[in-house]
Amino acid sequence: PKLTNSYDVFLRGEEICSGAQRVHTPEDLEKAIAAKGLPAEPTKWYVDAMRYGTPPHAGAGLGLDRVVFLYLGLDNVRKAVMFPRDPNRLHP
Repeated sequence: PKLTNSYDVFLRGEEICSGAQRVHTPEDLEKAIAAKGLPAEPTKWYVDAMRYGTPPHAGAGLGLDRVVFLYLGLDNVRKAVMFPRDPNRLHP
């Protein structure tokens, strides 16, 4: 598809939130799982739940660390994260 039911929220040119409509039909979920070459068994319970009738639904993820970074005017988003990750630091 050329379009998606998704969005991003920007504050001062920085993305602070992303959201999208979720796949809610078992057939589409099964196609997506197969297309990625993933085994079907670990997600069978989730796909089966969709067979009972899941309405279209959506979700969002707010990057609170980005909001704090922008609010405080920090020079690096890692300064707003309690345990920042980078290639040299993978554990707190």
